[in-house]
Amino acid sequence: MKNRKLRLSDIIFIVFIILFIVPQTRRPILVMANKVRAKFSSLTVVAKGEQEQLGPFTYTLDGLDGENLNVDIGRGEVVFISYWATWCPPCIAEFPSIDALYKDYGDKINFVMISNEDPEKIRKFLKKKNFAVPAVIPKMEPPKDLYEKTIPTNYIIDHTGKIIVKEKGALDWNSQKVRKVLDDLIAKKESDKKQKTLSLNKKGL
Repeated sequence: MKNRKLRLSDIIFIVFIILFIVPQTRRPILVMANKVRAKFSSLTVVAKGEQEQLGPFTYTLDGLDGENLNVDIGRGEVVFISYWATWCPPCIAEFPSIDALYKDYGDKINFVMISNEDPEKIRKFLKKKNFAVPAVIPKMEPPKDLYEKTIPTNYIIDHTGKIIVKEKGALDWNSQKVRKVLDDLIAKKESDKKQKTLSLNKKGL
């Protein structure tokens, strides 16, 4: 039997397998693959009749410097929650889009980037990548409706506590579709706030 000559495609495949096996190159390959996936994935908004209603609660958290932080859920503010980790390729892939979203919406909604890792490790990751969005450490178990073993898992919750978006895996969060969802939720929050104020004024309160 004649020996089959290696084709260019065979060599590329072998090189890819070697790169995928080596830890130093495996993560960048997975991050790149998830970036491609994120670009072709589309945000799914939960249908109105299927949106889960969270009871109002306060998420108790720690900042990276150990300061106590409390974030109210279902008490008048739109909230973006992300469960992530610095070692997670899909988390790394989507993080720049979340950071870009934060730079435009950080003063309009609450961003809660939750990781269970060592604060110093998280701090180094954010500094190395020059990310502005803050990260936090949980001090409580999440409610069952916000508990997922998969990371990243991201939620957009409206001002009344309804889960409007729940996404697992990498996504481009800086898309026009995401921005439209946030703009609509912010407008609805402001409208409800005005209606409440008008109602109180009519009652003389």
